[in-house]
Amino acid sequence: MQFTINRDTLLSSLTHAQGVIEKKNTLPILSNVLMELKKGKLIIVATDLDIIFYDELLDVKTITEGSTTTSAAILYDILRKISSNSELNFELKNENKLSLKSENLDFNLLCLPTDNFPTFEDQFDNTEISINNNKFLKLLNKTRISISNDDTRHYLNGVFLHLTESNSRRFLTGVATDSHRLSSSSLEIENIDDFTSLILPRKTVFQLCTLLTESSEKLTIQTSENKIKFNIGNMKLISKVIDGKFPDYKKVIPVSNDKTLIVSSKEFISSIERVASVSLDRKEGVKLAVNKDNVQLSVNSANSGEGNEKIKAEFNSGNLNISFNSKYLTDIASEIEDKNLKINLKDSTSPVLIEDLSDKDSFYVLMPMKI
Repeated sequence: MQFTINRDTLLSSLTHAQGVIEKKNTLPILSNVLMELKKGKLIIVATDLDIIFYDELLDVKTITEGSTTTSAAILYDILRKISSNSELNFELKNENKLSLKSENLDFNLLCLPTDNFPTFEDQFDNTEISINNNKFLKLLNKTRISISNDDTRHYLNGVFLHLTESNSRRFLTGVATDSHRLSSSSLEIENIDDFTSLILPRKTVFQLCTLLTESSEKLTIQTSENKIKFNIGNMKLISKVIDGKFPDYKKVIPVSNDKTLIVSSKEFISSIERVASVSLDRKEGVKLAVNKDNVQLSVNSANSGEGNEKIKAEFNSGNLNISFNSKYLTDIASEIEDKNLKINLKDSTSPVLIEDLSDKDSFYVLMPMKI
């Protein structure tokens, strides 16, 4: 195998591959990236056995076809330190040695044969679905903040994707919850009838967000019984889905919260961050003392002191005191697109419903804290 490629082209692909590969592997081959040169394309493959990243690089000068695997971390680190737009010359000297030359640099990288690299099945029976790249990215960004990190309830370790209907409109809806907060976001779709409900794992969600952020290529999705495939231009991300049943989240959505607080999204976030600065624990509870035309935010830390700030607000009821995890509150508020956020309350101990006035297809539920 021998070829020439632009440093920036290969580095971009390796950056995505690095996101899939686990830092510690019991199988050495899983720390490697597969490089296969055939039919004028360089194919890059990386996997952790749960997720597969596949990329076809077309801008490559082929001298001799072939394939090998080498350490993804080492190759990535080398390319990072080579000048932008440099020409890279690769040559597989033998089964165990890959030569890389660029300008005055000369590296010989150790390799493992491709025979031991995991193969993957790229056949999916279900219909390919086309989805708007930016809208799906928005759905993932709005829901991923509530993905649980508690591995004992593995079915909460991802985003639940499923079809929903409202007012004769059909949506692809994503929901995530860690039992303290819940995020839901939907995008309207047409001509889709056979999408299988599934739970997309946390790592896949974050990797997919990175790919979609950096690419404006067309996005298509295909599912099978236990896997899902995302096609983004010349890239593919194939992932196992979480084996488990997502809870009936509709039961926790408040329906009788008639007290409405409206506050500037930007001012609200800034105020929480300022008063929370008094504590090193970013999950410290922030107390909201709400009245007709303002809300006082306060954080009281037993170890470091207290902080208070009053900001303007609109409230359609009498005085109410309620407290929240400050990080959860800012995570949600940061996803609000409108200049104002709307919090629907019932009392000091019941879950609140947070709405985005500029996005009627997204909402959040947040449990209050006792402090």
